[in-house]
Amino acid sequence: MQKNSQLIINLSLLLSKPTGISNYAKNIFPYLKPLKPILLTSREYEDFDNYLISNNLTPEQGTKGHLRRLLWTQFKLSKIYQNLDSSLLFSPVPEIPLWSSCRSVVVVHDLIPLRFPNKASPLYYYFKYYVPEVLRQAKHIICNSQATAEDIHNMLNIPSCKITPILLAHDNRNFRLLNSDQNINEPNVPYFLYIGRHDPHKNIASILKAFSKLKNYKNYQIWLVGPKDKRYTLQLQNLAQELGISQQLRILDYVSYEKLPLILNQALALVFPSLWEGFGFPVLEAMACGTPVITSNISSLPEIVKDAALLINPYMCQEITSAMEQIIKDDTLRSQLKIYGLKRSKAFSWQNTGEKTLAILAKFL
Repeated sequence: MQKNSQLIINLSLLLSKPTGISNYAKNIFPYLKPLKPILLTSREYEDFDNYLISNNLTPEQGTKGHLRRLLWTQFKLSKIYQNLDSSLLFSPVPEIPLWSSCRSVVVVHDLIPLRFPNKASPLYYYFKYYVPEVLRQAKHIICNSQATAEDIHNMLNIPSCKITPILLAHDNRNFRLLNSDQNINEPNVPYFLYIGRHDPHKNIASILKAFSKLKNYKNYQIWLVGPKDKRYTLQLQNLAQELGISQQLRILDYVSYEKLPLILNQALALVFPSLWEGFGFPVLEAMACGTPVITSNISSLPEIVKDAALLINPYMCQEITSAMEQIIKDDTLRSQLKIYGLKRSKAFSWQNTGEKTLAILAKFL
C-alpha cells in the first residue's frame, strides 16, 4: 500500500429498498473499513468519512436515474477523485470515468443483457459498448462467481489474470431457520415460491406451466415475490388465466427484507429455474432458511447449491413439474434438502466476501 493512499467507494446506486446489486454494495462496504475509505453517498454513515452526493442517481428513478448516474460518473466523479486526492476508486458496478486518470477496481455481477440481447433496451447498448471499455480500463475486475468470470473472459476477451471471482453471501441474522412458534401466519394453502424480478430470462412462464401440470394442483399455490413490471407481469397473469391457475397464483410485489424469511420458511420449496444467473441470492437465502430449492443446472447456480438442491434443466418444463411432485410426495427428501441447504449456506458469509475484497483492493492501493 502506497503512503497517503486514498480509497473512495462509489455508493451512488444504493436503493432505499435494497435488492441485488444495491444489497451487495450495502453489505460489502463495512468490511472495507480497515482501508479508511471515503464513501460517495447520498446519506451519512457513522464511523466513515462521507462525501455527500445527489440522491437521484439510482434505478428507483428509472431510466432517468441511470442516465443521470452515468453522466455524473463520466463528468463529475473524476473531479471528485482528484479533489479527494484519491489513488483508487472501488465501484460495485462496472462504471468508471472513461479515459481519465482514475485508477479503479470494478465489480461485474453478470453479462445477462449480452446473453439474452434485447435491442429495444438501453441496457443492451450499455453492456455492448460501455461495459467492455470500462473493463479494459479498470485495473482489476471482481465478479461474483466462476460462471461470470468465464463469461467476462469468453464474451469480452478480458484476460483471466485480470479477473477474481469472489462468491457473495447472505445476511445470516435475517435469513435463518425460524422456530415453529415464529411462523405466526400459517398459510391456508401450501405454496411454492419464486423470488425475483419478472424478466423473461427468469423463466417464470415455465414455473407457471410446470405448476399447471401438477396432479391436484388446486391444493397448492404459487407465490411470486418481487417488484411488478408493467412490461412482463401482465403477460404472466394472462398466462396463468390461459393455464387455468389464476386462483392459485399470488403476486406479492416487493416484500420487506424482514418479512422475506417468514415467507421462505413456510414455503414448500423455492422454485428458481432461471436461464442464467451471475450469482442468485434467492437460492442461498432459501437454503439459509432450511427451505428446499429447485433450481437450474446451468450458470452459477450449481456453484452455489452444489448437492443441496434439486437441479433441473430450465428448458424442460417436465423436469420442473417432476421436482415439484418430489417435494410434495417425499418427506424424507424435503428433510434431506433442509439439512443439506442449511449446511451449504454456512459456507457463505459477508465477512468472508468482504475480507477477500479488501485483500484485492489493498493490492492496488
